[in-house]
Amino acid sequence: MRVGILGAGQLGQMLARAGHALGMEFRFLAPPGESCVEGLGELLLGDLRDPALLDRFVQGLEAVTYEWENVPAAAIEHLRRRVPVRPGPESLRIGQDRIQEKQFFRSCGLSVQAFAPVDAPRDFAMALQAVPLPGMLKTRRLGYDGKGQARIKDARDLSAAFEMLGGVPCILEAFVPFQAEISLLAVRALDAGGTEEIRFWTPCRNEHREGILDRTVSPAPELDAVVIHEAQHGVRQLLRRLGHEGVLCVEFFLKDGHLVANEMAPRVHNSGHATIEGAFTSQFENHMRAVARMPLGSTEARGVTAMRNLVGSVGCPQAAMPKGTFLHLYGKQPRARRKLGHVTSVAQREIDAVAACDAAFAALQAQPASARG
Repeated sequence: MRVGILGAGQLGQMLARAGHALGMEFRFLAPPGESCVEGLGELLLGDLRDPALLDRFVQGLEAVTYEWENVPAAAIEHLRRRVPVRPGPESLRIGQDRIQEKQFFRSCGLSVQAFAPVDAPRDFAMALQAVPLPGMLKTRRLGYDGKGQARIKDARDLSAAFEMLGGVPCILEAFVPFQAEISLLAVRALDAGGTEEIRFWTPCRNEHREGILDRTVSPAPELDAVVIHEAQHGVRQLLRRLGHEGVLCVEFFLKDGHLVANEMAPRVHNSGHATIEGAFTSQFENHMRAVARMPLGSTEARGVTAMRNLVGSVGCPQAAMPKGTFLHLYGKQPRARRKLGHVTSVAQREIDAVAACDAAFAALQAQPASARG
């Protein structure tokens, strides 16, 4: 099967590697710039809004998927007239707008924090009536890894924050004093007859540094079975109403024993990298299985998995890894706040998985002797 992937970053790299093991071939289409998919398939670079380029990209493909949610909606509409696009345009539409996302979560039975649209300064007063401060002002579109957002401590902060964010349509959200950040990854697939299959991986506990995911531990130890069941029920409704085919991640705040839905990614997700070694079937393999309408693999955990992102630089990429750890480097040039790779560890106890992962992380981040002088 020949599949097209919109995007050529590390998620596209890991999707293609999983798909190769299933006998798939790939073509990538991405904006100009550095890519992570050399040697994994044909790569086209250009404007994703160019109809001629889209027509060239889609020739001979049997399905198309995407690795990031800011793909132009017009590109998806153009492509889906020629081949199936999985996940479909509704998942992308909802995932690209934080207001629609919050409204959709609530309609599916998921709890959300107070929020209000802020499209212009005239909306400040009404938003402040609806959302208790402190809060977060975020752009409605294009924000990720801590970008496109500002903390609002009192009403006097709002005007400057809105201007700093470019005066684009925003959302004001109530700040949630959470005990932990949780992500729940699910995959939905249909067979040739339309029969549905939905599977969940164990929930992840996430820790962020400067808005970027730093550490993930799965399964998240703070959650009891009732809380997990309620979250899964809401995510099932979300998947079905979207008609979603593939992996989807919903990120939650854990507050006082309850989960508050914060945002979703209609694609494979950074917190799911731990599934490569930590689950019997990774998020990448099951996403490609769903795109190809193949039966899904088991999402059962192999143990407790810890994962840490390598961001900005990797001091000793040749460092020896402790037993039970796994290094993934994406082949990207170092740059501040850029994800260059990740390291994972799988063990039967959380304390062992975290210790091994942290030891590997420290070894990789250590400065080489030659650089120390």
